[in-house]
Amino acid sequence: MNNQYISELIHTLDQTRIYIENDTALDYDAGMQTLIECFTRHKKEGTQIFFIGNGGSSAIASHMTADFMKNGGMKTYSLYDNAVTTCMGNDYGYEYVFSRPLEFLGQERDLLVAVSSSGNSQNIVNAISMANVKDMETVTFTGFKEDNKSRQLGTINVYVPSEKYGIVESIHNLMLQQVVDMIMERDGVRL
Repeated sequence: MNNQYISELIHTLDQTRIYIENDTALDYDAGMQTLIECFTRHKKEGTQIFFIGNGGSSAIASHMTADFMKNGGMKTYSLYDNAVTTCMGNDYGYEYVFSRPLEFLGQERDLLVAVSSSGNSQNIVNAISMANVKDMETVTFTGFKEDNKSRQLGTINVYVPSEKYGIVESIHNLMLQQVVDMIMERDGVRL
């Protein structure tokens, strides 16, 4: 069996970079440490953490909402309630399904984690913009083109250099899972 897919995944993971304020590029180890410090700070401060994404990225966001709450002991909030999502989409347009709830719920110093393969979905860009207006911290997980809109707006920006959904989404999921698992190993689990 040819493991070309796994080889490509590992190579892309090696090339993944984490940017601080879109300037300083960190390698994987330094970037993971930065992410763990970010989530640890929000855990200690008791601020709210919101995860968002579309399609496969929404599944990652929903999964991480649960894991960071249960295993990480953090205050997470899901923006995926069907009635709220359809209400926001119907009343304001799909491009506002995340930004409008953040306008109501987000507080200064809260954290928005935006997961988007392309980084250009308007509802994700609008949510990051709203988070910035509210002085929230933002972490973006993107791929595809390096100059995508979301990556230009975040506080910490994870960029996966691939235009393949499966590779990008797998790395996003892996990195978020690693963050919460490392925090859980360090702090223990509250069951």
